[in-house]
Amino acid sequence: MTGSKSNSGAVLGERSADEVLVAKRLLIIGLDGATFTILKPLMAAGKMPHLRSVMESGASGPLRSTTPALTPAAWTTFLTGKQPGTHGIIDFEQYDSLTNTFKMNTACCGDHSPTIWKILGDRGLKVGSVNVPMTYPPVPVNGFMVSGFETPGPESDFVYPQELRDELLSRWADPTCGKNWRRKTFGGLAQFRRNVDYMSQSFHQGADMTIWLGDKHGWDVLMVVLKLVDNLQHKTWKHLDPRFAHRDKKKREIAFAAFEALDVAVGKLLDYAAENEAAVMIVSDHGHGSLEGKVHPNALLQRWGYLHSKPGTGAGARSQNVRQAGRLERVLPLDLSKTRAAVMHAGIGGFLYFNLKGRQPTGIVEPSDYEGLRDELIARFLGEECQARNPQGESVSLFSEVHRPEEVYGCSREAQPWLPDLILIPQPSLCVVRRLRGDTVVKWFSYRRMEGTHRQDGIFLTAGPGIGHQEDVRAHIVDCAPTALAMIGQSIPEDFEGRVITEAFTEPPLIKTASVTAETVTPGLSGQPAPEAYSEDDLKKVTERLSDLGYLE
Repeated sequence: MTGSKSNSGAVLGERSADEVLVAKRLLIIGLDGATFTILKPLMAAGKMPHLRSVMESGASGPLRSTTPALTPAAWTTFLTGKQPGTHGIIDFEQYDSLTNTFKMNTACCGDHSPTIWKILGDRGLKVGSVNVPMTYPPVPVNGFMVSGFETPGPESDFVYPQELRDELLSRWADPTCGKNWRRKTFGGLAQFRRNVDYMSQSFHQGADMTIWLGDKHGWDVLMVVLKLVDNLQHKTWKHLDPRFAHRDKKKREIAFAAFEALDVAVGKLLDYAAENEAAVMIVSDHGHGSLEGKVHPNALLQRWGYLHSKPGTGAGARSQNVRQAGRLERVLPLDLSKTRAAVMHAGIGGFLYFNLKGRQPTGIVEPSDYEGLRDELIARFLGEECQARNPQGESVSLFSEVHRPEEVYGCSREAQPWLPDLILIPQPSLCVVRRLRGDTVVKWFSYRRMEGTHRQDGIFLTAGPGIGHQEDVRAHIVDCAPTALAMIGQSIPEDFEGRVITEAFTEPPLIKTASVTAETVTPGLSGQPAPEAYSEDDLKKVTERLSDLGYLE
């Protein structure tokens, strides 16, 4: 294997004698949105024996996600070893405060933060990436890449190298697994079963495709994300939730059977890892739980006088589609001459921006009032004005946390001025929506409308040479990239923001760092925006998919 020189002069593509070789190869299995809340009872009941075997032989524990716990932010943090304040991906959308428009985040937006695929490839190691979110459009790697969840569909350029495309499509009709949950007026149980069966099939497809590509190309580090674990929980949580086990036993059985299918797919991958003398890391980008309502912070901001709608839009105002530079943009109908603060985009959490003088052309908030306004809104969102009664009659806080982004991401506002001014985290059973629709602050769901939503703690399991058995490892998703490099004896870039999860090892591995001299450029500061990855038709497909899961309005 040919190595390449790092900035420090060490040969990094070869494993030198003074490095502790933990494993010859590494297979990473991503179970998007997986939670021990579901998995542990199934393992205990003997329904997921392959996953249980990893837990019993290796190290495991909850894996803390990004804040908020969103797929694009979390998987990009996994891949880069950096927090969202550095790599620049905090949501599916990126808000431009200068133009009051949005752009969909893609792999093109994170070029300033190298992924482990680039780091390892530059060192001469062969890599493979299958269906990992935030990898569309696929980029050249020393190996292969099949793009992830945000791929428009099988008709797009979803694979590198491109010559693989026709052969993949001859074997699998849609290697991107982009099909939405189908609804039918009278579909009933049969339609529910078809939807869940599609998800179960996607688990097998992901495993089979990974093995086929790995055999075809060879690999040192290989990763696959079984994305529809997350979709399954979004759509079937009320049937998985033990509180409602008596409500629809047939659908409950169908939903849980999908997790047994998931375990079979994981078993295929574990066998493949063993055949290739590879260690295994199994992770999720966040956890999951019930979604029992939606909170509307913009209704609060309007009630409090910080936000004003355009004249004529009235109480029923929603976001509007306007054409900006040839593209349709979804913008709120705000009167920016009077609005001081608004949640401009939201999903699991809310991203609140001030209308700041010197930053926005429409700015009315004086810079001298900036910190005082942040303190004021934090106090109000966490105070008595944001207490409400849930359907059980209990008094609950609508927001569990309100963050200054630079504090939660460990950066500075001066270095990252594109960040929102506040991040609103709702109490766990709620999600945030940005729409302006009357003065309703919170809307609780009936059982019929209940779905699933994200939780902060995902899963971490690892097994292989040098890994000890314990079930109380506590780590953050930013720790996964440095740990993955340490597991195969590779040096860790000094600008990584996570740590090696040393407690997972029987003996801590020798940790070496590699110097980094490339200048980090934050999106929106270089003057060179990331290239547009989507046509208008593609953008429509992707936004419909995200909206179906509640990530966009």
